Amino acid sequence: MRFFFFNQIKSQATSLPKLVSSPDSLLRRFSRNDSVRSCCVDSARRSPPESMAIPLPKSAISTIDNEVGLARRFWIKFRRESVFAMYTPFSVSLAAGNLKIETFRHYVSQDFHFLKAFAQAYESAEECADDDDAKLAISELRSAILDELKMHDSFVQEWGADLAKEGSVNSATLKYTDFLLATASGKVEGVKAPGKLATPFERTKIAAYTLGAMTPCMRLYAFLGKEFQALLDNNGEGHPYQKWIDNYSSESFQASAVQTEELLDKLSVSLTGEELDVIEKLYHQAMKLEIEFFASQPLDQPTVVPLTKEHNPAEDRLMIFSDFDLTCTVVDSSAILAEIAIVTAPKSDQNQQPESQIARMSSADLRSTWGLLSSQYTEEHEQCIESIMPSEQVEFNYEQLHNALEQLSDFEKRANDRVIESGVLKGLNLEDIKKAGERLILHDGCTAFFENVVKNENLNANVHVLSYCWCGDLIRSAFSSGGLNELNVHANEFTFEESISTGEIVKKVESPIDKVRAFNDILANCSKDRKNLTVYIGDSVGDLLCLLEADVGIVVGSSSSLRRVGAQFGVSFIPLYPGVVKKQKEYIEGSSPNRKGKTGILYTVSCWAEIHAFILGW
Repeated sequence: MRFFFFNQIKSQATSLPKLVSSPDSLLRRFSRNDSVRSCCVDSARRSPPESMAIPLPKSAISTIDNEVGLARRFWIKFRRESVFAMYTPFSVSLAAGNLKIETFRHYVSQDFHFLKAFAQAYESAEECADDDDAKLAISELRSAILDELKMHDSFVQEWGADLAKEGSVNSATLKYTDFLLATASGKVEGVKAPGKLATPFERTKIAAYTLGAMTPCMRLYAFLGKEFQALLDNNGEGHPYQKWIDNYSSESFQASAVQTEELLDKLSVSLTGEELDVIEKLYHQAMKLEIEFFASQPLDQPTVVPLTKEHNPAEDRLMIFSDFDLTCTVVDSSAILAEIAIVTAPKSDQNQQPESQIARMSSADLRSTWGLLSSQYTEEHEQCIESIMPSEQVEFNYEQLHNALEQLSDFEKRANDRVIESGVLKGLNLEDIKKAGERLILHDGCTAFFENVVKNENLNANVHVLSYCWCGDLIRSAFSSGGLNELNVHANEFTFEESISTGEIVKKVESPIDKVRAFNDILANCSKDRKNLTVYIGDSVGDLLCLLEADVGIVVGSSSSLRRVGAQFGVSFIPLYPGVVKKQKEYIEGSSPNRKGKTGILYTVSCWAEIHAFILGW
């Protein structure tokens, strides 16, 4: 149980003119249609401890949008695609330095054709631009591309290959170059091409469209260059593709990427909302074509990504386990159940309730009681965490950690008993709970990941949600609204009398020990005719044992208590991408790099796109 998050919801509510006054207004507050920022964020910009993201008020989002340019907004919005590009087998092998030279040579030959089209598109954009400063900027960018082609000439000298003739242009390269050149010539899908006597405004618009199709490529390569450069060994060992990494991480290339973005912003200033929508579609299409370009590079070598690459459904079974609150959701479910109870409770002057109804506290008494329970839980939870911590950091020992978390389990059960005894969960209507679940905000990419897992008939996968949530109906409604009825939910359950909660809870999963017991029971009940590959996704101390039991344990968000407890007991937290690259360096064909046992190593991610890209790929 983690109902101390009710305080966060309460603090948000007090900033409103009036607290939500009906179930429908409550549902609107937690609606999937509310604006939520993309979860793919830099580590320096991660959300407050214990959560992954909190929805921003629309006014705040508008302020942010006005403070950054168009190109930057698109990069943030479609950052998910950059993650998929980074996790392609080609990119991971390149970053690891063990990409076969034949593959890299093929890539450079394809990139050679692409860069020629890029230079041609810049030339067309320069002709269309009506502003002298814009023309000069585009000319400088085209010169940078020509310099990049010279770098490819140095590869020719190094390997003795003619890149222009190193194989034919593959379909992914052709798809992108055709798209780029068509855009530069004014042939944009759904947009009428300008005639020969196009006005300066129409020509500027085509220049903006062209930049919209080129900018994501520049930004993506600048991003990958920096990411790869950060992973280079500091011990002096040479990386075979150091020259490539140095080029795209260089200050000059980073400046070119920024210059391209600024130029797109400038050319777009006078465009209508509809025309800006066209640029957004072009930007997104270019990002997807970039992923396809990386994914199309032929690899004749073992790779660690995607995780399911070597998966054989006849012999293997993929078991995905996930926590729910704050792992999948933006707001903790206990806060939502509390709010439902409060807004549907009788007012203080309406306490005359029919004898046939379950007796309920007034809304004022409920709010006061919830506040006390929340404060008490937060204070005692922190005390319990402190009491189980060893005085000094120890080497990882699973059994020692298990024994310590048994004390936390006792605390969680006592806290649940207090909630039941208080009566705050009495009188909730099942339909209100289901509606709240249907409109519950899930983290960006969470639903899409599960959909891709359960609907892939060739995967032979099972998904199990293990949660402390008091009401399994809330979880099932959250996923069923997205068509995910196949998920197996293991949580506590409300008891109901004629669809009204009695205040009692059928206790099934209350603690870290309950979770890991359920995890192991599920695996024990699987048929023995296949090998299980287990992945657990969680965000809190309550998930720690399951994370460590799984073949791959993935931590979302930035829970300070999870990191603190884990680190003190010798658990290592490694960002997933550097961990994947390290595994790729060590990977030997025929080995099983993902079945780790209880090594004490967990992997951290900033968004669900990372999980999707790592496990399933593009």
